[in-house]
Amino acid sequence: MKKSAFLLLAALLLAAAPFLAAQPAAPKAETPILLTSCGQSPGVGMMSVILRKVGLAYDLSPLATTADLKAKPYKTLIVVMGASLKGMGAAGIAIEDELKRTGALIDEARKLKMKVIGAHVEGMKRRAQGADAGDTTDEQSIDAVAPRADILLVWKDGNTDGRFSAIAAAKKLALIEFEKQLDMVKICETLFK
Repeated sequence: MKKSAFLLLAALLLAAAPFLAAQPAAPKAETPILLTSCGQSPGVGMMSVILRKVGLAYDLSPLATTADLKAKPYKTLIVVMGASLKGMGAAGIAIEDELKRTGALIDEARKLKMKVIGAHVEGMKRRAQGADAGDTTDEQSIDAVAPRADILLVWKDGNTDGRFSAIAAAKKLALIEFEKQLDMVKICETLFK
């Protein structure tokens, strides 16, 4: 009787071992941060407000270049995804310019061993609105950044189609979703401290 009880307990422990294994550590990032945009949407301003509220050391440069990455010993690059034709027009650039600039930034961040966070903080409204029927600039900014990030920080409302979940699963990226934009304060406190 004791032997069968022992064997049963051993079998249960072996079966449960994968579930008892340590959970992966929560993603972490370090300051100082260089904050930029891919698409010149207002989301970069929202992210700036959150970082300031948390008290993190960061610089905002919506049109950051590779030279900006080398100007300070940055540890993290946050690229806010979301395109605005109005914002790009005001900056005198096209989406092709943004994609090229952002690609070069991420390449340089990798060389400098920086953490790259792709943030989409404006939800599905930003993704769906477009400037005109057939406008895909927002989706292009996502394609340029999300698959190349280490961490995706996404408003759950902007992932209702599972696009960011699919990218994170395919690329084995950490995906942090939030329900309300104010939740980003707590998330950033945890992520950077």
